[in-house]
Amino acid sequence: MIGPLLAPEHWDGRKEKWLRREIVDAILYVNRTGCLWRQLPRDFPPWQTVYWHFARWEDQGVTERILQVLRRRLRRAAGRPADPSAAVMDSQSVKGADTVSAGTRGYDKPKRTNGRKRFIVTDTLGLLIAVMVRPAGVQDRAGATTLLLGLYLTGGCRLVFADQGLSGWPVAWARDVLGIIVHIVGKPAGQRGFQVHPKRWVAERTLAWLTAHRRLARDYERHPQTSEALIRWAAIGLLVRRLTHGHPVRRPGPRPLEYLG
Repeated sequence: MIGPLLAPEHWDGRKEKWLRREIVDAILYVNRTGCLWRQLPRDFPPWQTVYWHFARWEDQGVTERILQVLRRRLRRAAGRPADPSAAVMDSQSVKGADTVSAGTRGYDKPKRTNGRKRFIVTDTLGLLIAVMVRPAGVQDRAGATTLLLGLYLTGGCRLVFADQGLSGWPVAWARDVLGIIVHIVGKPAGQRGFQVHPKRWVAERTLAWLTAHRRLARDYERHPQTSEALIRWAAIGLLVRRLTHGHPVRRPGPRPLEYLG
Protein backbone atom coordinates (compact mmCIF):
# COMPACT_ATOMS: atom_id res chain seq x y z
CA MET A 1 0.00 0.00 0.00
CA ILE A 2 2.67 2.51 0.94
CA GLY A 3 5.44 1.34 -1.38
CA PRO A 4 4.35 3.50 -4.35
CA LEU A 5 4.06 6.53 -2.06
CA LEU A 6 7.71 6.50 -1.00
CA ALA A 7 10.37 8.62 -2.65
CA PRO A 8 11.62 7.42 -6.06
CA GLU A 9 14.40 4.85 -6.01
CA HIS A 10 17.93 5.80 -7.03
CA TRP A 11 17.05 9.47 -6.59
CA ASP A 12 20.70 10.29 -5.73
CA GLY A 13 22.24 7.96 -8.35
CA ARG A 14 23.06 5.22 -5.85
CA LYS A 15 21.63 1.72 -5.93
CA GLU A 16 19.62 0.81 -2.86
CA LYS A 17 20.96 -2.35 -1.25
CA TRP A 18 18.06 -3.10 1.10
CA LEU A 19 14.42 -3.68 0.30
CA ARG A 20 12.19 -0.81 1.29
CA ARG A 21 9.80 -3.21 2.98
CA GLU A 22 12.60 -4.08 5.42
CA ILE A 23 13.33 -0.40 6.04
CA VAL A 24 9.67 0.34 6.82
CA ASP A 25 9.41 -2.74 9.05
CA ALA A 26 12.46 -1.56 10.99
CA ILE A 27 10.96 1.90 11.54
CA LEU A 28 7.69 0.38 12.75
CA TYR A 29 9.66 -1.99 15.00
CA VAL A 30 11.47 0.90 16.69
CA ASN A 31 8.17 2.70 17.17
CA ARG A 32 6.32 -0.29 18.60
CA THR A 33 9.03 -1.68 20.89
CA GLY A 34 10.68 1.58 21.94
CA CYS A 35 14.21 0.33 21.36
CA LEU A 36 17.09 2.58 20.33
CA TRP A 37 18.02 2.84 16.68
CA ARG A 38 21.35 1.24 17.55
CA GLN A 39 19.55 -1.70 19.17
CA LEU A 40 17.78 -2.89 16.02
CA PRO A 41 18.09 -6.69 15.72
CA ARG A 42 20.37 -8.10 13.06
CA ASP A 43 17.33 -9.32 11.12
CA PHE A 44 16.85 -5.72 9.96
CA PRO A 45 19.17 -3.58 7.83
CA PRO A 46 21.91 -1.62 9.64
CA TRP A 47 20.49 1.06 11.91
CA GLN A 48 22.43 3.76 10.07
CA THR A 49 20.66 2.81 6.84
CA VAL A 50 17.25 2.71 8.53
CA TYR A 51 17.67 6.09 10.18
CA TRP A 52 19.04 7.61 6.97
CA HIS A 53 15.89 6.57 5.10
CA PHE A 54 13.73 7.72 8.02
CA ALA A 55 15.27 11.20 7.97
CA ARG A 56 15.27 11.44 4.15
CA TRP A 57 11.63 10.45 3.82
CA GLU A 58 10.67 12.95 6.51
CA ASP A 59 12.48 15.78 4.70
CA GLN A 60 10.55 14.87 1.55
CA GLY A 61 7.17 14.89 3.33
CA VAL A 62 6.58 11.18 2.73
CA THR A 63 4.77 10.45 5.99
CA GLU A 64 2.26 13.26 5.49
CA ARG A 65 1.53 12.03 1.96
CA ILE A 66 1.11 8.41 3.08
CA LEU A 67 -1.12 9.41 5.98
CA GLN A 68 -3.42 11.41 3.71
CA VAL A 69 -3.77 8.66 1.10
CA LEU A 70 -4.42 5.89 3.64
CA ARG A 71 -6.91 8.01 5.56
CA ARG A 72 -8.89 8.67 2.37
CA ARG A 73 -8.90 4.97 1.46
CA LEU A 74 -10.14 3.97 4.90
CA ARG A 75 -12.86 6.63 4.89
CA ARG A 76 -14.09 5.43 1.49
CA ALA A 77 -14.08 1.85 2.78
CA ALA A 78 -16.23 3.02 5.70
CA GLY A 79 -18.72 4.70 3.36
CA ARG A 80 -17.58 8.21 4.19
CA PRO A 81 -16.42 11.03 1.89
CA ALA A 82 -12.69 10.99 1.25
CA ASP A 83 -12.13 14.36 2.94
CA PRO A 84 -13.73 14.98 6.35
CA SER A 85 -15.92 18.01 7.00
CA ALA A 86 -15.56 17.90 10.79
CA ALA A 87 -12.54 17.32 13.03
CA VAL A 88 -11.72 16.78 16.68
CA MET A 89 -8.81 18.47 18.44
CA ASP A 90 -7.07 17.49 21.66
CA SER A 91 -3.69 17.71 23.39
CA GLN A 92 -1.58 15.44 25.56
CA SER A 93 1.36 16.23 27.83
CA VAL A 94 4.04 13.55 28.10
CA LYS A 95 7.19 13.37 30.16
CA GLY A 96 10.45 14.12 28.42
CA ALA A 97 13.50 11.90 28.72
CA ASP A 98 17.00 13.19 29.36
CA THR A 99 17.61 13.18 25.62
CA VAL A 100 15.06 15.95 25.08
CA SER A 101 16.87 19.25 24.63
CA ALA A 102 16.24 21.96 27.22
CA GLY A 103 15.06 24.48 24.65
CA THR A 104 12.24 22.26 23.41
CA ARG A 105 10.77 21.11 26.71
CA GLY A 106 8.64 22.84 29.32
CA TYR A 107 6.54 22.29 32.42
CA ASP A 108 2.80 21.77 32.30
CA LYS A 109 1.75 22.95 35.75
CA PRO A 110 -1.86 21.62 35.72
CA LYS A 111 -0.66 18.17 34.61
CA ARG A 112 2.57 18.36 36.63
CA THR A 113 4.50 17.14 33.63
CA ASN A 114 7.96 18.18 32.55
CA GLY A 115 8.35 17.42 28.87
CA ARG A 116 6.42 18.12 25.71
CA LYS A 117 2.83 18.53 24.61
CA ARG A 118 1.27 16.85 21.59
CA PHE A 119 -1.52 18.58 19.71
CA ILE A 120 -3.48 16.36 17.34
CA VAL A 121 -6.39 16.77 14.94
CA THR A 122 -8.44 13.74 13.90
CA ASP A 123 -11.57 13.16 11.89
CA THR A 124 -14.73 11.81 13.49
CA LEU A 125 -13.44 8.25 12.96
CA GLY A 126 -10.32 8.98 15.00
CA LEU A 127 -7.97 8.98 12.00
CA LEU A 128 -5.05 11.35 12.39
CA ILE A 129 -5.10 14.49 10.23
CA ALA A 130 -2.35 16.64 11.74
CA VAL A 131 0.05 16.60 14.69
CA MET A 132 2.26 19.21 16.30
CA VAL A 133 4.71 18.84 19.21
CA ARG A 134 5.61 21.79 21.43
CA PRO A 135 7.05 22.30 24.93
CA ALA A 136 4.63 21.20 27.65
CA GLY A 137 4.39 24.75 28.96
CA VAL A 138 2.65 25.97 25.79
CA GLN A 139 -1.01 26.73 26.43
CA ASP A 140 -3.66 24.84 24.52
CA ARG A 141 -4.90 28.03 22.90
CA ALA A 142 -1.49 28.89 21.44
CA GLY A 143 -0.98 25.43 19.99
CA ALA A 144 -4.54 25.04 18.74
CA THR A 145 -4.48 28.29 16.76
CA THR A 146 -1.52 26.99 14.74
CA LEU A 147 -3.38 23.78 13.91
CA LEU A 148 -6.53 25.72 13.02
CA LEU A 149 -4.51 27.86 10.65
CA GLY A 150 -3.15 24.70 9.05
CA LEU A 151 -6.69 23.37 8.52
CA TYR A 152 -7.65 26.65 6.90
CA LEU A 153 -4.67 26.64 4.52
CA THR A 154 -5.34 23.05 3.43
CA GLY A 155 -8.98 23.88 2.78
CA GLY A 156 -10.18 21.08 5.00
CA CYS A 157 -12.60 20.91 7.91
CA ARG A 158 -14.80 23.84 8.78
CA LEU A 159 -16.15 22.40 12.05
CA VAL A 160 -13.85 21.48 14.92
CA PHE A 161 -14.79 19.96 18.28
CA ALA A 162 -12.49 20.85 21.19
CA ASP A 163 -12.41 20.90 24.98
CA GLN A 164 -12.74 23.88 27.30
CA GLY A 165 -9.03 24.66 27.04
CA LEU A 166 -9.77 26.30 23.69
CA SER A 167 -12.66 28.44 24.89
CA GLY A 168 -12.43 32.20 24.75
CA TRP A 169 -10.87 34.35 22.05
CA PRO A 170 -9.70 31.44 19.83
CA VAL A 171 -13.34 30.56 19.12
CA ALA A 172 -14.15 34.07 17.89
CA TRP A 173 -10.82 34.34 16.03
CA ALA A 174 -11.39 31.06 14.18
CA ARG A 175 -14.94 32.08 13.24
CA ASP A 176 -14.18 35.64 12.12
CA VAL A 177 -10.75 35.16 10.51
CA LEU A 178 -10.67 31.56 9.29
CA GLY A 179 -14.36 30.77 8.88
CA ILE A 180 -13.99 27.69 11.09
CA ILE A 181 -16.63 26.92 13.71
CA VAL A 182 -15.07 25.68 16.95
CA HIS A 183 -17.60 23.83 19.09
CA ILE A 184 -16.55 23.55 22.73
CA VAL A 185 -17.57 20.27 24.34
CA GLY A 186 -17.63 21.05 28.05
CA LYS A 187 -18.15 18.91 31.09
CA PRO A 188 -21.77 18.24 32.05
CA ALA A 189 -23.03 20.09 35.07
CA GLY A 190 -22.44 18.16 38.25
CA GLN A 191 -20.05 15.66 36.72
CA ARG A 192 -18.05 13.62 39.21
CA GLY A 193 -15.26 11.30 38.24
CA PHE A 194 -14.53 10.11 34.75
CA GLN A 195 -17.16 10.42 32.05
CA VAL A 196 -16.95 10.00 28.29
CA HIS A 197 -17.72 13.25 26.48
CA PRO A 198 -19.45 13.27 23.10
CA LYS A 199 -17.15 13.86 20.10
CA ARG A 200 -14.08 14.53 22.24
CA TRP A 201 -13.57 10.88 23.14
CA VAL A 202 -12.58 10.16 19.54
CA ALA A 203 -9.35 12.16 19.80
CA GLU A 204 -8.66 10.82 23.29
CA ARG A 205 -8.97 7.27 21.95
CA THR A 206 -6.50 8.13 19.18
CA LEU A 207 -4.01 9.38 21.78
CA ALA A 208 -4.42 6.09 23.61
CA TRP A 209 -3.73 4.20 20.38
CA LEU A 210 -0.58 6.23 19.80
CA THR A 211 0.81 5.88 23.32
CA ALA A 212 0.43 2.10 23.04
CA HIS A 213 3.66 2.39 21.04
CA ARG A 214 6.45 2.28 23.59
CA ARG A 215 8.52 4.84 21.74
CA LEU A 216 5.66 7.32 22.21
CA ALA A 217 4.88 6.50 25.86
CA ARG A 218 7.46 9.16 26.68
CA ASP A 219 9.19 11.71 24.48
CA TYR A 220 12.77 10.59 23.81
CA GLU A 221 13.53 12.66 20.73
CA ARG A 222 15.99 15.54 20.67
CA HIS A 223 13.95 17.50 18.11
CA PRO A 224 10.15 17.95 18.10
CA GLN A 225 10.07 17.25 14.36
CA THR A 226 11.34 13.72 15.02
CA SER A 227 8.53 13.17 17.54
CA GLU A 228 5.98 14.33 14.98
CA ALA A 229 7.43 11.93 12.39
CA LEU A 230 7.23 8.94 14.77
CA ILE A 231 3.64 9.82 15.64
CA ARG A 232 2.75 9.83 11.95
CA TRP A 233 4.49 6.48 11.46
CA ALA A 234 2.46 5.05 14.35
CA ALA A 235 -0.73 6.33 12.74
CA ILE A 236 0.35 4.84 9.40
CA GLY A 237 0.82 1.45 11.04
CA LEU A 238 -2.65 1.67 12.57
CA LEU A 239 -4.25 2.66 9.27
CA VAL A 240 -2.60 -0.18 7.36
CA ARG A 241 -3.80 -2.70 9.95
CA ARG A 242 -7.35 -1.38 9.76
CA LEU A 243 -7.34 -1.42 5.95
CA THR A 244 -6.16 -5.04 5.84
CA HIS A 245 -8.34 -6.24 8.74
CA GLY A 246 -11.21 -7.06 6.42
CA HIS A 247 -8.93 -9.08 4.15
CA PRO A 248 -6.86 -11.31 6.42
CA VAL A 249 -3.91 -13.18 5.01
CA ARG A 250 -4.74 -16.81 4.43
CA ARG A 251 -2.32 -18.94 6.38
CA PRO A 252 -1.49 -22.51 5.33
CA GLY A 253 -3.25 -25.17 7.35
CA PRO A 254 -4.93 -28.56 7.18
CA ARG A 255 -7.24 -29.11 4.24
CA PRO A 256 -10.97 -29.41 4.93
CA LEU A 257 -12.35 -32.91 5.47
CA GLU A 258 -14.27 -32.95 2.19
CA TYR A 259 -10.98 -32.71 0.32
CA LEU A 260 -9.49 -35.72 2.11
CA GLY A 261 -9.97 -39.29 1.02
